[in-house]
Amino acid sequence: MRNITVAGAMVAAALMSCSLGQAARADDQTQSPWQVRVRALGVLPASGGSTVNVQGVPALSTPNSGLSIGNSIVPELDISYFITRNVAAELILGVTPHNITGTGALANTNIGSAWLLPPTLLAQYHFTDFGPFKPYIGIGLNYTIFFSQSAGYTPTNGLGVTNLSINNTVGGAVQVGFDYMIDKHWGVNFDVKKYILRPTYNATVNNTIQVNGTAVIDPWIIGAGVTYRF
Repeated sequence: MRNITVAGAMVAAALMSCSLGQAARADDQTQSPWQVRVRALGVLPASGGSTVNVQGVPALSTPNSGLSIGNSIVPELDISYFITRNVAAELILGVTPHNITGTGALANTNIGSAWLLPPTLLAQYHFTDFGPFKPYIGIGLNYTIFFSQSAGYTPTNGLGVTNLSINNTVGGAVQVGFDYMIDKHWGVNFDVKKYILRPTYNATVNNTIQVNGTAVIDPWIIGAGVTYRF
């Protein structure tokens, strides 16, 4: 009798486990593939590596001069679509303002400022075996548009930029982050991305000197926010 009771308990446990697994799979199948996040981002550009080529003034040219891109804190929206339970595509939308100053031979020169619009499409893999903790990795491309560009004429060292033009560019991006889901719909998110972003630019100094080069921006983007799964 005791063996029959134990066997019955084991069968009941197996049936219950099967039932819970089927319910979980059914829940995955009925959940919407759409997800949105709202984050606050810290945008931290690279501190060096930009090139400055000055026509007719070799003393100001690389390697004696460079650019410094200022940090920025901005809001951001992203939209994800889950192709499968683990694979998703994410579109990131946001704009960031940055001030640009000179370094080396161009130290204390206010080069100017610009806004960046870098829409980014990432392919992600989401790990789903950790309960409410859902880490992910991603890789993708961005197309960065520079707008509201403004030269910064403040000739404190005898140099003043009177024209600035930064060219739009294509770059890469990698990502690692996690969602911690509080319930079926709501969660919190932490995310780190690294962009490869190196536009070319042209500038005019003191209305006469032509300058060009590559701005190495390559920002780290650190974000935290709220996740909503439809």
